[in-house]
Amino acid sequence: MNLKVLPQAFTVCQIRDVSHVDFTREFVFFSKTDEEASLVCETEYVPQSTLAREDGWCAFRAQGVLAFSQVGVLSAISSLLAAEGISIFAVSTFNTDYVFTKADAVDRALQLLADAGYAILE
Repeated sequence: MNLKVLPQAFTVCQIRDVSHVDFTREFVFFSKTDEEASLVCETEYVPQSTLAREDGWCAFRAQGVLAFSQVGVLSAISSLLAAEGISIFAVSTFNTDYVFTKADAVDRALQLLADAGYAILE
């Protein structure tokens, strides 16, 4: 499987409302439940009115379209990284999966994945 490294720095945050979110950006992941509204976006485009935020995330994605019947993509990646003490934050879209790691662990994570047979695309 090919993993595409994204060059942007990302932030994970909680927001009060979406009125200040720039949904025209290439990468905006938004989710809302009865308890919270969460946003993952490029760090330079984080709205000023966040309730909480955590900067310093890097991302890569499973390149190409993953069928809903494809089993274990995130499990394989997360298990490999968890075994080495690397925490992830994952987001799935209709087409594919995105995996976020903290910036201080991304090089080690990508090396582990490459050693396991994943092709890392810069």
